[in-house]
Amino acid sequence: MAQVLLYNITDREKLLKIRLLLLRLRVACREVAPEEHAHPLGYLLGLPGYAPSPDEAVPFTEELLVMDGLSADRFNALLDGLRSEGAPIALKAVATEHNVAWSSARLCRELQSERLAMSRAAARHPAKTSAHSKKK
Repeated sequence: MAQVLLYNITDREKLLKIRLLLLRLRVACREVAPEEHAHPLGYLLGLPGYAPSPDEAVPFTEELLVMDGLSADRFNALLDGLRSEGAPIALKAVATEHNVAWSSARLCRELQSERLAMSRAAARHPAKTSAHSKKK
């Protein structure tokens, strides 16, 4: 089943745009509450073999979208739709066999770390302008 977990989308208009987009794409949606951030992604996605965590949640405030079970077409339509609807979410992930045991908080930390590393690398190695992109 194609599904998405949403975190910390506090702008009601943006949330409505995202929910309508997911409805059009026939993708199930679940808003994850801050007190659930300690639970494994597998549990939040309803996957067998995962149980709620007894640990206290470490809430985060960043917007996050986690996708599971989307075909390539739905995945691309979702990303395109978020852009065209003006509903960007900076932190996005796909549930994998490697991260479904992670808590939402851990996933968020990992994504933030990757984003920081990528922005630092981009700052050290600015893209070179190709001959095709130069204006005459």
